[in-house]
Amino acid sequence: MSVYEAELVVPRREFVADGVVALTLRHPLGEPLPAWEPGAHIDVVLGPGLERQYSLCGDPADRSAWRIAVLREPDGRGGSAHVHEQVGQGDKVRVRGPRNNFGLEPAPRYRFVAGGIGITPILPMLAAAEAAGAEWTLLYGGRTRRSMAFGEELARRYGDRVTIAPEDETGLLDLPAVLDDVPEGTLVYCCGPGPLLDAVEERCPSGVLRVERFRPKEQETGGDTEFEVRLARSGRTLTVAPDVSVLDAVRAAGVEVLYSCTEGTCGTCETDVLEGEPDHRDSVLTDDERAAGETMLICVSRCRGGRLVLDL
Repeated sequence: MSVYEAELVVPRREFVADGVVALTLRHPLGEPLPAWEPGAHIDVVLGPGLERQYSLCGDPADRSAWRIAVLREPDGRGGSAHVHEQVGQGDKVRVRGPRNNFGLEPAPRYRFVAGGIGITPILPMLAAAEAAGAEWTLLYGGRTRRSMAFGEELARRYGDRVTIAPEDETGLLDLPAVLDDVPEGTLVYCCGPGPLLDAVEERCPSGVLRVERFRPKEQETGGDTEFEVRLARSGRTLTVAPDVSVLDAVRAAGVEVLYSCTEGTCGTCETDVLEGEPDHRDSVLTDDERAAGETMLICVSRCRGGRLVLDL
């Protein structure tokens, strides 16, 4: 499957909160960009070995431009610092995508919970829910009001359906008020820091929660063993050592495969499983998708048993 990849220009760069810069991206020749739906993200290739995923937070109906917002993380791995320091108005950046592991499913009611920069994929979801006539509320938390991107805009546009809750004013988010009485037919969408997602997962009824993680969920691992991977399309059988990922083994064998984050958060390397039982260690697939075992993220997941057959 071909994936859109292009060098886009940055016609607009603006700070939308303390430490958060928003970039508008357009094709240099004015060509329309691929369509996308709320929850989608793109890969931004910032340099050799420096590739990051950012949620699209603009208007899906506007094919002339994409918009992303990037939080500068002082303790990050260099991607956000590069965007803040090196990407200016008029510069070009290489992008791939869009991809969507966090799509907005149809429902009569939604409860949205966002923490910090986790508001970015939620923004177009609110507009889509509104357009569909669904009932919805948003609980949006952050360190301070000044650090919360798009907060004032959301309050103006949607009124009391949006609760802005800066931690220095209101303390931790009041999750019980939002999640302890979820009516039937309601879906809960949450994006933000890991501790927030963990807390929401603990409170949500089974089957109603959809989350997107910017960082991998902690996994209990250990005692990994060697296993065999059969590549159905290329007709090769590989041995995956205990300290080697399936992705690395496949690439070492000279088989081309798309990948990006190598942490199990972006979904780029999701691969169909034809035989065998995956040991899922990603932060993307739902519980139902894991139970089905039809796909796996080969950058982090392994094998329960001695053999997998993959559609590669």
